[in-house]
Amino acid sequence: MPNIRPISDLRNYTELLSEVRENSPVYLTRNGRGEYAIVNINELEKLKATIRLLANFEEGEKSAREKGWLSTEDVEAKLGL
Repeated sequence: MPNIRPISDLRNYTELLSEVRENSPVYLTRNGRGEYAIVNINELEKLKATIRLLANFEEGEKSAREKGWLSTEDVEAKLGL
């Protein structure tokens, strides 16, 4: 179950930060609406790496659509396998 707290709980930030764990962010609301998420720094780095990886996949797929896909043999030849 997500940990959702009002932003006013930041007054006692030590307690709030102790609840933040990997794969368990704390979501902060303002006026009953979601506004912020506090995440563990390791999780943030994983999310950023995932976004970079997905962007590279998208770039590769776009290139394949425009220039054509490589066969297994072509890939192995380029990698020297």
